[in-house]
Amino acid sequence: MIRKAKFIDVSLTPLDNERLANLCGALEENLRQIAIAYDVNIARRGEHFRISGDSGQAKLAAAVLQHFYELAKQPISIDDIQLGLVEMARNKAARHPGPAEQPALLTRKTDLHGRTPHQTDYLRQIQEHDITFGVGPAGTGKTYLAVAAAVDAFERDQVERIVLTRPAVEAGERLGFLPGDLAQKVDPYLRPLYDALYDLMGFDKVMRLFEKQAIEVAPLAYMRGRTLNHAFIILDEAQNTTPEQMKMFLTRIGIGARAVVTGDVTQIDLPKGQKSGLIEARRILAEVRGIGFTDFDASDVVRHPLVARIVSAYESEVAAEGNTRGAGAGRN
Repeated sequence: MIRKAKFIDVSLTPLDNERLANLCGALEENLRQIAIAYDVNIARRGEHFRISGDSGQAKLAAAVLQHFYELAKQPISIDDIQLGLVEMARNKAARHPGPAEQPALLTRKTDLHGRTPHQTDYLRQIQEHDITFGVGPAGTGKTYLAVAAAVDAFERDQVERIVLTRPAVEAGERLGFLPGDLAQKVDPYLRPLYDALYDLMGFDKVMRLFEKQAIEVAPLAYMRGRTLNHAFIILDEAQNTTPEQMKMFLTRIGIGARAVVTGDVTQIDLPKGQKSGLIEARRILAEVRGIGFTDFDASDVVRHPLVARIVSAYESEVAAEGNTRGAGAGRN
């Protein structure tokens, strides 16, 4: 069914040309992002906007324009628009705490906060527990937010160093041909952790801290026999640990240390028949006091707003193919 297009006229007041410029962005790129996200057309003349398209979507776009206009006292980047659109889409069905009500993080990105209820809960769990598990699909922010929490703890002098680790599942046949020792072989796979550190602390500062060994990268195999005191430890890609490796890691936690374990149980690369340490730990430790768990799902994936429409288009295509096959089978 094709819905009749509607027009909604919006006038942004009080008139402030600087705020209008910040809202619209260079060459009105911010308006284009909003129009794409809600599948509407936005025409502007001064402070007057006409939004055309499906009436429900046009109303949402109008509300978004008002929202961003209130925030436009400072320039608004495309990143701000896209993240804001994702955040509003995720939380439209229920009230979600604003940045002022969320856990405060001391990083270079002053506006960093949870974009979904699960992300906010995750940050609270990290701040309230010595060991926290973040489990869910890629793109949900579990690794980035863990690094942000580590930077926050380091900047507040709550820990003396940050330790990043991950299992070296590929260190056998698939990585064996690469030069260097095990740490150097695994190093490329820790790139998301490096990128998060650079984003949250700045490249120069991170390099200085690496030199002082205040930030350390260690393959999980190198953790055996160590006791990590006053450190913030992040175990990434934990779905690829064995139960023995997971137990070994969790028992490395020393005095004044905090740990975050992240992983996606749908992306296990262990040999067939090998149990995942992450799944086992989730089951065994579920009732252990002092350990926090946050389970992410597809609704927490923070991506370009257009991705939602791409996914819907593919789902519609798959459904149409299924119906066609069903009809063909019925004729036989």
